[in-house]
Amino acid sequence: MNRIFALLLVLVVFSACSPYQKALKSEDVGLKFDVATKMYEKGKYTKAIRLFEQIAPAYRGKPQAEKMFYMYSKSFYATKQYYSAGYQFESFASSYPKSEKIEEASFLGAKSYSFLSPRYSLDQVDTYKAIDKLQSFIDNYPNSQYMAEANALAKGMREKLEKKAFEIAKQYNTIMDYPSALVAFDNFIADFPGTPYKEEALFYRLDSAYKLAVNSIQSKMQERLTIAKVAYNNLIKFKADTKYKAQADEMLAKIDTDLKQNTK
Repeated sequence: MNRIFALLLVLVVFSACSPYQKALKSEDVGLKFDVATKMYEKGKYTKAIRLFEQIAPAYRGKPQAEKMFYMYSKSFYATKQYYSAGYQFESFASSYPKSEKIEEASFLGAKSYSFLSPRYSLDQVDTYKAIDKLQSFIDNYPNSQYMAEANALAKGMREKLEKKAFEIAKQYNTIMDYPSALVAFDNFIADFPGTPYKEEALFYRLDSAYKLAVNSIQSKMQERLTIAKVAYNNLIKFKADTKYKAQADEMLAKIDTDLKQNTK
């Protein structure tokens, strides 16, 4: 028992006297910088951040500031603190536009925002921000070694927005708000003309138009039936052998029958 206690005491004393602990308590910013650099190089990023936080205000404008703020930014990135990483990389790029690290910092800053993008069903403010940052990088560094990854990330962000827009339109159909569904599907098809969801979007647009028409008051029925028939034609024009053909044909038969009745 005494041996265990003695060992623990030695460990506590050693820890208290470690260079890192000394640096934390020291007023010497040079010592803090040196120890923080060593922590960074050893991959001990959390410890490096604690020291960088202490000296960051004092280092602005100093010769070693560029190196310090680069390591500070990378430490946040390495520890997946992407809000802080994005902010620090942006600050670095703004403060040191001639740095040899400017391209990497600009890319990692934009990439940090992409990690903040949530799943498509949630609010997409951070997704829009990530797209803006990535597009800015793509525009500013067209020959970058990071271009392929930047384009892939931007594509992934846009696909998430596309998925969300489609699901919102589909939800209107599900809750039987057919006027809103028609507007949402029209906007979706206009905003994402090459979408892989186009067949499905055209079908649910037809479904919304059809259900709105057949449940309309008499004075509005003919106009809405005509709109539904156009929706059917748009679906078949896009894909004649659509997987929704049987359902669509059944709707068309009802539309034609009701149109004849309303023109008598």
